[in-house]
Amino acid sequence: QVQLVESGGGLVQAGGSLRLSCVASGRTFSNYAMGWFRQAPGKEREFVAAISWTGGSTYYAASVNDRFTISRDNAKRTVYLQMNSLKPEDTANYYCAAGTVVAPHSRKYDYWGQGTQVTVSS
Repeated sequence: QVQLVESGGGLVQAGGSLRLSCVASGRTFSNYAMGWFRQAPGKEREFVAAISWTGGSTYYAASVNDRFTISRDNAKRTVYLQMNSLKPEDTANYYCAAGTVVAPHSRKYDYWGQGTQVTVSS
């Protein structure tokens, strides 16, 4: 069992930055690939970024490529999402997830956090 808790969301002006964190507990964190997803009201859950268990491979949705950076610190059991140049369309509830494979599909992840809200004003 893995428990995930996100933090770092909030209200930010367009063009600003936020850094999200997700702390894991329970099963060994370093054995899992980690992903970030987001869901806006009335929309489907959307892949944002993912990172392999070693941190050697990262993946990004085209909509956030070159603006967001995913990273992890296995010693701290934490995965991060650095979000720069935020746009109003980035507004969503952001979730971290853990799975056995790195993938851009929510169904490939076994454990989920409760989410943290990010709101970008124009």
